[in-house]
Amino acid sequence: MIKPTHIVVLLVLILLIFGANKLPEIAGSIGKSMKVFKKEVKELREDEDAPAVQQPPAQIPQQPQQGTYYTQPTQPGQAAPQQPQPYTDGTVQQ
Repeated sequence: MIKPTHIVVLLVLILLIFGANKLPEIAGSIGKSMKVFKKEVKELREDEDAPAVQQPPAQIPQQPQQGTYYTQPTQPGQAAPQQPQPYTDGTVQQ
């Protein structure tokens, strides 16, 4: 348990170590640090309360359009479109 005499002794030691001229600087530095700390805590709480930003949907690969020419399939299971081949009698395969 901290007694008032302990606090007085601690203050006297701080006064002897740092001197009377440095005490306002130390107090100002502690005050600025506390201000920054409170600001960061407030921002963290606001970030937790804010809803999560939705991710844009993944892009779906586009289907080949008519007239597109492929030399090789780009994905497994994908095949280049077959060109209609004419039959020997001159008709075209649909």
